Amino acid sequence: MDDSQSRVSADTTSGTPLGATPVTEAVLPGIVEPDGIQVRTRPARPAGPGQVVLAMEAAGVSFAEQQMRRGKYYDQPPFPFVPGYDLIGRAVDLGRGVPGEVLGRRFAVLTKTGAWASHVTVDAGDLTEVPDAVDSADAETFVVNGITAWQMLHRLAKVRPGHTVLVHGANGGVGSTLVQLARIAGARVVGTTSAKHHDAVRALGAVPVDYRAADMDAQLRAHAPQGYDAVFDHVGGEGIVASYRLLAAKGTLVSYGSASTRDVEGSSKAPVLKLFARLALWNALPGGKGAHFYNIWAGRRRLDTFRAKLHTDLAQVLALLADGSLVPQVAARVPLTEVGEAVRLAESGTVVGKVVLVP
Repeated sequence: MDDSQSRVSADTTSGTPLGATPVTEAVLPGIVEPDGIQVRTRPARPAGPGQVVLAMEAAGVSFAEQQMRRGKYYDQPPFPFVPGYDLIGRAVDLGRGVPGEVLGRRFAVLTKTGAWASHVTVDAGDLTEVPDAVDSADAETFVVNGITAWQMLHRLAKVRPGHTVLVHGANGGVGSTLVQLARIAGARVVGTTSAKHHDAVRALGAVPVDYRAADMDAQLRAHAPQGYDAVFDHVGGEGIVASYRLLAAKGTLVSYGSASTRDVEGSSKAPVLKLFARLALWNALPGGKGAHFYNIWAGRRRLDTFRAKLHTDLAQVLALLADGSLVPQVAARVPLTEVGEAVRLAESGTVVGKVVLVP
């Protein structure tokens, strides 16, 4: 077979040709409550040149989709659209130019949108193979979360053995991954979370601090009297100032969100632009502290370099999962057809880890 001229197609999940398999997808029609997310079916579409259709085995519910539901994600597409930042899926249809041996294999892919569907079309160059021994839902918890945590720890903060780091939201998807990867890197970790999650965060290897405590800042300073070598902050808003002040003399602040402004009315860009201005000001100050905003899509204009870094970093995370070094935090597995319940649960603040959609 000449794979540059031919297409390969078979839905290995059902044994039927892809064209005979309707696609189920979740659609955000506008700014709606979780139960306003629509589930619909449509005919399958074949893969184009250089593309692969994946039969979804697991897709994540991330903070990004929670922002999108409110129309608050910085560069989300216009409504209506299918959300879904990442997925694990098996290749069931290959476009021209994709090697035939890809068919039937399982991959992780970062999508930004479109993953909340039973079948998702992606570029073959964006695929990272998932180790055979790893469960799909377990692997899903470490796609966007794993790439984000790994790159913030190792590419931005350059955490080393003996460092002390602070992770805000240590019970969340990214937070729990940060805690584990930082511990693997030899760092001491303090994590903020609500009191009900202290045991879970302690089990991951972090010292928990209640973010609702009136003396939270004093507690955090007591755990690191000389300051933190790295602080990871997804909260944003005015709390980012406190995070910066907790840094050691040569410490690094990494901001990766603005959760505190999620429900604030008005422009989705204003809180982010204010945050950027603060970080730029802090970086201009003498003294050696660093302040960064992490964007997982930064550098995509140089696509080959971007993909190489992503594949390298995600492969290392998945290898740690496969050998048991990383413990997956699957908060719940919810059928795609019950996506509203999955979003409600993810936004409830009652879970540890990541809510995962399954077929």
